[in-house]
Amino acid sequence: MSNTWKEYQKKNEERFLNEMIDLLRIPSISAKSEHKNDMLTCAEAVKKSLLSAGCDKAEVMNTAGHPVVYGEKIIDPSKPTVLVYGHYDVQPAEPLELWHSGPFEPVIKDGKVFARGSADDKGQFYMHVKALEVMAQTNTMTTNIKFLIEGEEEVGSPNLGAFVAAHKDLLKCDVILISDSALLSLDNPSLDVGMRGLSYIEVEVTGANRDLHSGTYGGAVANPITILAQMIAACHDENNHITIPGFYDDVLVASKEERAMLNKAPYNEQEYKDELGVKELWGEKGYTTYERTGIRPTLEVNGIWGGYTGEGAKTVLPSKAYAKISARLVPNQTTEKITEILLKYIKSIAPACVEVKASLHHGGQPYLTPIDSKGYKAASKAVETTFGKVPIPVRGGGSIPICSILENELGVKIVFMGFGLDNDNLHSPNEKYNIENYYKGIETIPYFHKYFAEG
Repeated sequence: MSNTWKEYQKKNEERFLNEMIDLLRIPSISAKSEHKNDMLTCAEAVKKSLLSAGCDKAEVMNTAGHPVVYGEKIIDPSKPTVLVYGHYDVQPAEPLELWHSGPFEPVIKDGKVFARGSADDKGQFYMHVKALEVMAQTNTMTTNIKFLIEGEEEVGSPNLGAFVAAHKDLLKCDVILISDSALLSLDNPSLDVGMRGLSYIEVEVTGANRDLHSGTYGGAVANPITILAQMIAACHDENNHITIPGFYDDVLVASKEERAMLNKAPYNEQEYKDELGVKELWGEKGYTTYERTGIRPTLEVNGIWGGYTGEGAKTVLPSKAYAKISARLVPNQTTEKITEILLKYIKSIAPACVEVKASLHHGGQPYLTPIDSKGYKAASKAVETTFGKVPIPVRGGGSIPICSILENELGVKIVFMGFGLDNDNLHSPNEKYNIENYYKGIETIPYFHKYFAEG
């Protein structure tokens, strides 16, 4: 099978790349209402690609928000069924001025495709579409394959839970396969065994009932920006440990064995700093970089604003200040409990000179998958086959909010098989996806199906 797959892929590689690039041209930004029509256009494009690749049926299915695209190729009901999850929506592209090329005008440079959504997640879910084509066209399919490609992952998947609950029979499967994560590198392949959860809140701090002259009132009236900055600073101590009472209560502490396995991954701190353009790293004392970004929870300010930010000077004492704050969660934390703790704490530390409002944007539960499962073993063997190395099990630092819902509703485990890289600039200007990684994914995925069917 391997030679047949390779030959077909090699013959069609250029088309595979161009099709993915066509998908990247559609500005499917789920967070912005002005892109509603683009979301529909992208959903239809995904449907068309599934049918072209070999799905027996594919359809755009409505939700209370942006639609879901479902597709399936059933070769034999008695064979195992793999459900591929991905998302066709992308993050907003701002700040636009920092892009080297248009975010929706894909450019190939140094073997990489630069465009919003290239690695997160259009390029990655499209590997599965092309892997299906490879297997279907070479008559070598070993499993049934279903696709669930949603349009709201980047806004927290608010409507997918209801969709899955209402379509359990349609989505019935034996394993869920997701490519929305990263490898350590092509030289040192890895497989994620879990993803962190998320609690995302917004804070509004109000001082006076209007913006004030900073000369007339400065020193007599609280500045909401200053107060907000002090409140945020109070959330970490000198060891960068989160100070919020109860925040760590439910944290699943990683075993010595897991930490040792994680830290076996090759790591050059100087290269890491140089690539990011920082002189020193910052994080919770007592943990390595891989541990800080995988097995430990975090609290970050994602945005802060208030007062005058236009051109030139305006000596104003602002009436309001705002911040968006997110916590990344680890097993056994829950988004509901951490959100309640965050909202309560932010309000409790506010001085009487200001008023504070805090509310939830969205959240998602952390997820952990066992490395002794049939699905993980199939993924590990598949990666070993094409990379020539056993992948290192790591915990991903990002969040896929739907994971715990998918498992709870469908009763099966999730396998993460990502082919991106941590430096792909996800959610940042100049997002990119290595063409070699894209092709490696298409090469590897058929082996997952083969080994899962054999297992």
